[in-house]
Amino acid sequence: MSDGPRVVIIGAGFGGLEAAKALASAPVEVLLIDQHNYHTFQPLLYQVASAALTPEEISHAVRGILRRQRNLTFRLGKVVTIDKEARFVTLEDGTGIGYDYLVLAPGTIYHDFGVPGVREHAFFLKSLTEAVNLRSHLLAQFEAASADPALLEQGALTVVIAGGGPTGVELAGALVELFSRVLTKDFKELPVDRARVVLLELSPTLLSPYHPDSQAYTLKTLKQRGVEVRLNTTVTRVEAQRVHLGGEVISTRTLIWAAGVRASPLAETLGLPLTRGARVPVAADLSLPDYPELFVIGDMSASQDAAGKLHPQVAQLAIQGGKHIAKQLRRRLRGQPGEAFRYRDLGSMATIGRSAAVAELPFGLRLKGLFAWLAWLFLHLLYLVGFRNRLTVLLSWAAEYLTYDRHTRLLAPMVPSPTEQQNRSGRLGAKAPFMKSR
Repeated sequence: MSDGPRVVIIGAGFGGLEAAKALASAPVEVLLIDQHNYHTFQPLLYQVASAALTPEEISHAVRGILRRQRNLTFRLGKVVTIDKEARFVTLEDGTGIGYDYLVLAPGTIYHDFGVPGVREHAFFLKSLTEAVNLRSHLLAQFEAASADPALLEQGALTVVIAGGGPTGVELAGALVELFSRVLTKDFKELPVDRARVVLLELSPTLLSPYHPDSQAYTLKTLKQRGVEVRLNTTVTRVEAQRVHLGGEVISTRTLIWAAGVRASPLAETLGLPLTRGARVPVAADLSLPDYPELFVIGDMSASQDAAGKLHPQVAQLAIQGGKHIAKQLRRRLRGQPGEAFRYRDLGSMATIGRSAAVAELPFGLRLKGLFAWLAWLFLHLLYLVGFRNRLTVLLSWAAEYLTYDRHTRLLAPMVPSPTEQQNRSGRLGAKAPFMKSR
């Protein structure tokens, strides 16, 4: 372990992990803190929820990833407060940890935009626990409807997804395939064709940052595959087994909230003015103004381009930010001036389902359909952590493609996630009728 300055990194997501690895040979002591002992590949959480992949296939133990890094220590814990003046962070268990440099990379949480009932009744997709819970809940609804077909009239097989961004689009496409190609065979006694996937979007288009051609292709493909898409639609209130859309009410036991995110609550402990989505304003080098020893990267950072536009909250921003601050720390230790962060947009992708995706790449290159889908598969495999994970995911995808089957249709006990423990006393359909004593 180095006896140099202590660099504390909060968050083992894309940004925090990249920063830690980039400091491997630096003359510093690195302490990485996360509330989980594993790194999650969040772009594939929806595939766990839709029974395409297992949690183990998209996660990797942090200690295993960094076991060869001699200047790094991992600490399992949740940071709850930051004292900028004393250069001190406090964990949930009361432990205090000092730092010379601090890197904030805790990511985001869901944003309910103040819609009544969302926190109490909706499902979210920000963690492995939430993905497994959603998968179990969906399967439980089919089992319940099999035992009592009258539940079909109460929306047992109706899934409502709020938010037409990449998460909502990808989840809608995956679920409609699960229902139409897999569960139709499993539940022969049910009219599975009555299973509905309803995708709601506030704006006039899906995938709003994308090119109109990509948006039109996405909308057309989802509709062809059976997704009910409703644009210019606002969720006004959520109740147990009901979603209110102004004058309309949809009966459902499953509302999935993919309508937006906000920065981790840690941002609010800094005592600074925050931008939209609780993001933290930063200097050009991603440090905090007046606190050059404190860096903010990834989704929490309100970094901007030359025109003053906020950078997108995507994995590439976090990865590039992690590399950047590691370089800046090295420069500071050598007495060199800092450099401005320059985000390089490597493009955006969204898969709609089997053999269908949209990809917008640098230099104005746009793909759609099979070639975009293959590009999406390749890049997601490339960014997965660990050779074993890449291999097992590739094999799972190949088996699914050839057999039209999902190998993880397991109804596991639902475990409260940290979000659920803090915010809910109940949820839509949490107590499936078939689980009650008779």
